[in-house]
Amino acid sequence: MRYLHLLFFGLLISYSGIAQTSKSSDELYLEARELILNDKYIEGRRLAFLALERSPSYADILILVGRSYAWEGKNDSASIYLERAITASPQYEDGYVAYLDNLFWDDQLEKADEIILRAKSNFPNPLPDPIIYRESRLLYYREKYDEALELVQPLFDKGYNQEGMLGYLANLQRLRKTNAIGASYDFDSFRGAIEPWNTWSLYGRTRLKYTGSIIARVTQSQRFGGFGTLFELDAYPSIGEKGYAYLNLGGSKGGFFPRLRFGGSYFHNFEGGWEAELGYRYLGFSSVTNIYTFSIGKYIGNWWVNFRPNIIPDETGTSVSGQFNARYYFDTAEDFFSFTLSTGVSPDEETRALNQLLNSYRARVGFQHLFTPKFQTYSYLGYTIDELSAETTRNNFNFTLGVEYRF
Repeated sequence: MRYLHLLFFGLLISYSGIAQTSKSSDELYLEARELILNDKYIEGRRLAFLALERSPSYADILILVGRSYAWEGKNDSASIYLERAITASPQYEDGYVAYLDNLFWDDQLEKADEIILRAKSNFPNPLPDPIIYRESRLLYYREKYDEALELVQPLFDKGYNQEGMLGYLANLQRLRKTNAIGASYDFDSFRGAIEPWNTWSLYGRTRLKYTGSIIARVTQSQRFGGFGTLFELDAYPSIGEKGYAYLNLGGSKGGFFPRLRFGGSYFHNFEGGWEAELGYRYLGFSSVTNIYTFSIGKYIGNWWVNFRPNIIPDETGTSVSGQFNARYYFDTAEDFFSFTLSTGVSPDEETRALNQLLNSYRARVGFQHLFTPKFQTYSYLGYTIDELSAETTRNNFNFTLGVEYRF
């Protein structure tokens, strides 16, 4: 009986091998692809190698094997098969795209330069959009942000669909060496409950090597029958290829501004257009407020959506506020319509102490547009209901207008 069992399993294995060898290269490719996309790399490559024995120049199979090695972090092995793919099909864009992705993940920028030059020699002008996008990414990795934007902006304008495109454009705009000056005006009306507030702000922005974009801002406000001036400094240093920080320091002698405020956040960009933030804010009014904040954002097509909870501990307990933000982008990463829904006071709303309110509820819409490469304007309309006590609320209509000139 034991020998019968061994014979049965031997026949079964033999039949399985015959079944595989009787399949075409296309059938083997499809089965290998399904296995590899389900993280069964070894099993998938086993079928792919069998297909390559019959069709050694089958570019899609070579690309599949190369991609599978790259996803495992075996970049040298991936390059062997991706090199074979573009040699076998020198005018097939998928081979170049996979090869460049693998080289970027392995930080082989010099080799990526060579592959782009080979693509330019094998394709007529212009290059296929996916290769242009990766040429832009190569310039980005070399910190040539203006040149990278010049390549990728036309792709966005004509609707090229690349996951994470908006996030990439926004990151390029942040990193470009653009000097600017700007001004804004805020008007707050309280429907006769108190006198309106008028707030003016002037700022200058430049970019330095170690601090990234740095902004110096002076804000003056008229409220409660007096004036107050707030001085602030913001910086946005880059941290690696996928992260950056926000740092803020400010102070004022005005009673309705914090005497001292500082804080920071770390932002990290993930695959698929996701971005996460973790941060802290200190607001030194008559009493100190500590705010711990985090957010999660996602680029979806032409939309960016973001949710930010804020945790505010104090002597009486812990309160939580939150914001939901959404933007719809038009022609560039700086042209958008936005709306915000929030409860509580934002950690970056420096004009009010949190202990002035029990709670607040806000809705706000806005529009920003870059009219020329040097001139930008933005405007916001908002309505807020503030709880001053358990029985008393105050309604606030807010209007903001701002302009910026770049040079």
